[in-house]
Amino acid sequence: MTSQPTPVASQSAPDPQPIFDLATGFMRAKHLFVASELGIFEKLADGPATLTELATSLGTPRRTTRIIADAVTALGLLERCGDKYQNSEVAQGCLSGRGRMDMRPFVRFWNCLSYKRWLTLEDSVRKGQGVAGEFNFTAEEQEIFSEGVEAFSGGHALALSTAYDFSGHRRVLDLGGGTGSFLKALLQRNPGLQCTLYELSAAAAVARQRLADDPLGRRIEIVEGNFLKDPLPKGHDAVLLAHVVHVLVPERNLELLRRAREAVAAGARLLMVDFWMNPTHTEPLVGALMAGEFLVVGGNGDVYSVDEVRVWLEQSGWRYVEHKPLSGPVTLLVAEAVAG
Repeated sequence: MTSQPTPVASQSAPDPQPIFDLATGFMRAKHLFVASELGIFEKLADGPATLTELATSLGTPRRTTRIIADAVTALGLLERCGDKYQNSEVAQGCLSGRGRMDMRPFVRFWNCLSYKRWLTLEDSVRKGQGVAGEFNFTAEEQEIFSEGVEAFSGGHALALSTAYDFSGHRRVLDLGGGTGSFLKALLQRNPGLQCTLYELSAAAAVARQRLADDPLGRRIEIVEGNFLKDPLPKGHDAVLLAHVVHVLVPERNLELLRRAREAVAAGARLLMVDFWMNPTHTEPLVGALMAGEFLVVGGNGDVYSVDEVRVWLEQSGWRYVEHKPLSGPVTLLVAEAVAG
C-alpha cells in the first residue's frame, strides 16, 4: 500500500497584519479620546511646546503625558519638531477649537457615551437588542449626545442645503431634529423658510438652550413630542428625517412614515438623510460598522438599504423620487406624498 505524502505547509501564509490592525483599533481610538479630553490639542493651538511644558499646562505627570502625546504623534495628529510637539494640520483644524470645524464634541460623544456601550455589543447581539437601554441618558449625557450628533452631522446639514432645492417649499418639519443644526443650515441658504423642530422633551431642552442666542435659531419653532405617539404638526410641505431611521426597527419606521404622510398634503416632500446601504448591507463600510453603534446606543437601531426603504415608502403613501449623494457615506432619499 502506497503511503500518502506528508502535506507541506504553504510558504505563502496569509499576512496576519490586517487582523492585528483591526484588533488594536480600540487603542487608537482611546488615545485620541484621552488626548482630546485632556486638552492636548487645545494647549498646542497657539504653537509648539516641549513635553515638560505640555505636562505642566495640563497638570498631568510628565511620563504618562508622553505616552499619550507620542501615541497621537504616531497616529499623525501631532508632529515633532526637535523636542517640541505641535498640532498636525488636521488636529489644528478640527480638534484645537480654533479651526473652521470643531470635532471635539463628537470625540467626547464617542468617549463618554459610545465607548462603554460598545462593551455590551456581544451581549446585545446574543439577546437581539441593545442591553444598555434605549437612549438611557442622564441630563449631562443628553447634552453630550446632542452636541456630539450636531458636530457629527454638521457637514451633512450643509450638504443638504446645497444638494436639494428648497425654493419650492415654505414650511419644513424636522422630526427628531436634535439641536436644530439641519434647520439652521437650511435657513442660512433659504431665509424665507418657516421651520419646525419636533423632539422629545429632553432633547428639546438642549435645543432651546443652544438656539436661544442664535439669530437663525430664534426663527425655529420647537415642538415637544414623541413622533410615534403624539400628534405631528400639520401644514408643512417638506418633512425631514435626518439620522432618525437608523434608530428604529423596520416596523416602527413604517409607522413613522405613515404618520408623517398623514400630517402633510399630497405633493409634500420627504427628505431622509442617513447611511443608506447597498442590498447586502456591506457598503458603505462606515455604515456597516455604525449598525453596531445604533444597536448598543439606541437599543434597537440598524442600517437599511435603499431597496428596503423604497418598500416602506410604497406601503406608507409616499412615492420614491431620487437618491442623491450628500457627504461621504451619508446620502439623501427623496420621496413625495401621493394622493389618496
